Amino acid sequence: MKMAAILSATALAFTLGACASDPNSSAPASSGASGESEIKRDSKNAMLTGKVKAALAADVGLKTLKIDVDSAGTSVTLNGMVDSEATKQRAESVARGVDGVATVKNNLKVKGSS
Repeated sequence: MKMAAILSATALAFTLGACASDPNSSAPASSGASGESEIKRDSKNAMLTGKVKAALAADVGLKTLKIDVDSAGTSVTLNGMVDSEATKQRAESVARGVDGVATVKNNLKVKGSS
């Protein structure tokens, strides 16, 4: 189960990256260099998001939680609810350990705290 989640997330990230760089894709032609760089940036963001989601899914204490992951460049943002402060810190630690992540904004909320 854990391996299936990792493989699914990795496959999704690579698929998105491949689609973005496929010159034979049916996507509309970009409007110059800025369109191409935007596609590259978006595919890199998707790949980093996929890698972080895979790492969270591989962690026994985190794999059952619904943690939303967003990335922009080398920054990752975590959103969602967790059961304890320790779990919140564990999710941040796992995200920081992913290759390509420079900063983590931890917006996870602990259930029952304000």
